[in-house]
Amino acid sequence: MMKPQLIDSHCHLYLDAFTADIQDVIARAQAEGVNRFFLPAIDSQEHENMLKLEKAFPQCLPMMGLHPCSVKENYLDELAIVRDYLAKRKFWAVGEIGLDYYWDKTYIKEQEYALNQQIELALAFDLPVVIHSRAAIDDCIRVVSAHQDGRLRGIFHCFGDTEAHAKKIIDLGFLLGIGGVLTYKNSGLAATLASIGLEHMVLETDAPYLTPVPFRGKRNESSYLKYVAEKLAEVKQTTAEEVANITSSNALKLFRAG
Repeated sequence: MMKPQLIDSHCHLYLDAFTADIQDVIARAQAEGVNRFFLPAIDSQEHENMLKLEKAFPQCLPMMGLHPCSVKENYLDELAIVRDYLAKRKFWAVGEIGLDYYWDKTYIKEQEYALNQQIELALAFDLPVVIHSRAAIDDCIRVVSAHQDGRLRGIFHCFGDTEAHAKKIIDLGFLLGIGGVLTYKNSGLAATLASIGLEHMVLETDAPYLTPVPFRGKRNESSYLKYVAEKLAEVKQTTAEEVANITSSNALKLFRAG
């Protein structure tokens, strides 16, 4: 029996964690029905590795952007690199971009400036945005809302906030990126998603991070997406196949990758 086709809408398969066995990682994912891998950018130190992976595996589809944790004193140079890349070739989204107040608050103003600039780039190039929000959900929603003129589209990656936040995000026309956190017993995410339709979600791993149960604590990889799909099916009282079909359709439509 053929496995339902899954899309990993957010995975960093170009990082050093995968250098030794990337071919096996891709093969294992494909064996589990994962047939496309959307790669969010981090910063200029990793762009070359990301684009090399795309060349080796055309099913790996790169985004371009500056991660909020990489917004440092050289952020204007990094933004110029993002702008140049977007003008030069095709990418599937501007991401991952956003705000992160969890680790370091030194560059909060610069993070918000970078987010605003990159949302404007997404609108200029007619691309979706992939939003990273950690300990900053209200500010992320505020910034996205200020730019929403009916054209802006995207994903709030690694969604793990409240039902009220989910509804605000959906009202903005955005999707929720659902990953391994859903499988964590104390995350509360299952209860939040119980009343939200699958048409508002995409699946992601964020590999090598946020590994789902039963592999929590080990390196995450795209083949583990099935555990997220199975848990979401349990939450929504449906089949993993339906979860795969609807979330994959959502991703293809958003990225215009049909």
